[in-house]
Amino acid sequence: MHTAYLTHPACLRHDMGADHPECPARMLAIEDQLIASGLLPLLDRLEARQATVEELARAHERSYIEAIFRLAPNSGLAYLDADTAMNPHSLEAALRAAGAAVMAVDRVISGEAENAFCNIRPPGHHAGRNSAAGFCIFNNVAVAAAHALEHHGLERVAIADFDVHHGNGTEDIFHDDARVMLCSTFRHPYYPYCGADSGNEHIINVPLPYGTAGAEFRAAVTQHWLPALERFRPQLLLISAGFDAHREDEMGGFGLKEADYSWVSEMLKEIAARHASRRIVSVLEGGYALHALGRSALAHIRVLSGL
Repeated sequence: MHTAYLTHPACLRHDMGADHPECPARMLAIEDQLIASGLLPLLDRLEARQATVEELARAHERSYIEAIFRLAPNSGLAYLDADTAMNPHSLEAALRAAGAAVMAVDRVISGEAENAFCNIRPPGHHAGRNSAAGFCIFNNVAVAAAHALEHHGLERVAIADFDVHHGNGTEDIFHDDARVMLCSTFRHPYYPYCGADSGNEHIINVPLPYGTAGAEFRAAVTQHWLPALERFRPQLLLISAGFDAHREDEMGGFGLKEADYSWVSEMLKEIAARHASRRIVSVLEGGYALHALGRSALAHIRVLSGL
């Protein structure tokens, strides 16, 4: 079976300003690497649809969704917080980003694809039930998880988040829902300055210090994520794929390399093979050093596709 690759040109039109690190070139950096490697034509490329309000409302308060629609500007920028803004194309981009994740879940659960990667933006894992934050508007991976639970009737969905920042929005949404396990490694103390002491039996938070490199990251995943995922036996595995822990990403302060992303992808793929009928949906989160982002995403997608 193929690896599905979901994206949409609207996600390139979301732009928060010339100096903003979460820029359209991030998606292009990934696609350029996929083209140069010869891998892109071997993926099942799909154009993302827009998520519906009903799909968003499984993860977000309706009042928050209505506020995002209301605040979407006709010109200029509308700021949702100090780091997160909308231009006239941002609403469609956010709807396509969440829609890509939902489509990918449908694709893997139907058996039309073994796994999927969503090259989308804005990212999502800092968006909470009723809040935008950290470049995120809708929580794409949370919308996807809720869709798997409510639409497809799954009982156990896991989310693995290896972004350098804690997925606080995802934790906010699922902290009291034991049907969803969140496994998150992240730099601490660092934005969003939480997560170190808020976990529970299904929220596996692993704070790591500045300068963490591959050996320490692999040890954390091996000691904390993998046993928890084995106990949980997820029926679907979602990945918040942030690549800002790469050693070339100055915003991150970690020291991971492409080989570390390949390794963690292999480990997660093995979990999915044992418990989830190989079903994985990976959704782009952070990563702001463009060359490192492209190479790291390529390493991740190579493992997913087996090509």
